[in-house]
Amino acid sequence: MNNGTKFKRVLLKLTGEALAGPTGFGIDPTQADAIALRVKEIHEMGIELGIVVGAGNLWRGAEGIQRGMDRPTADYMGMLGTVMNALLLMDAIERAGVNTRVQTAVEMKAVAEPYIRRRAIRHLEKGRVVIFGAGTGNPFFSTDTAAALRAVDIGAEVVIKASKVDGVFDKDPQTHPDAVRFDHLTYIDALNLRLGVMDSTAISLCMENKLPILVLNFWDEEALRDALLGKKVGTLVNSGD
Repeated sequence: MNNGTKFKRVLLKLTGEALAGPTGFGIDPTQADAIALRVKEIHEMGIELGIVVGAGNLWRGAEGIQRGMDRPTADYMGMLGTVMNALLLMDAIERAGVNTRVQTAVEMKAVAEPYIRRRAIRHLEKGRVVIFGAGTGNPFFSTDTAAALRAVDIGAEVVIKASKVDGVFDKDPQTHPDAVRFDHLTYIDALNLRLGVMDSTAISLCMENKLPILVLNFWDEEALRDALLGKKVGTLVNSGD
């Protein structure tokens, strides 16, 4: 692998909240700049990188639905929010010196390319980071599912789920000091225990395609690099073979 790394092509899943300020809502450009530095680190390791980002910092569709909003409308609003976050990330990553493209599942030619699988792969082969916006382009599917789908589509070797904690725990470690971290889970464990790794559709898609999911603390200065070098970091979800 390139520069001793374990992976050649990776899909990074970021939550929208990763781009928010202290309140967990809205956009904080300094957060985008911090993410861009992490992305540059991955890029400099010779790894081809795709990114899927959520929109929880801009719009939470569940709240709209609870107030009687039509589910597809709420979901399409969320897709538009992911495009805003994708453009923010593109700008930050390019200012960090890495060529970047945004592709969207909902066509909007004035601001981004439409998602075309072969074009996305070509961008990756040329060393460009590709950010996939607008989820799957369909309501009723989360950005977790979009991440799994895009990862399978582009031939990524792992989905890295960026977290604020060191992996997957049996309960929230931020409120329960006695929470226990899992070093490894099978896909079935992750589904049955409902640990919030990713939603069930995303996990099932990864399971069907034998695509590992690695949950780690994205903000730990060593964790991401160590994981890409093949060291044991965070929680690995796979078939257990």
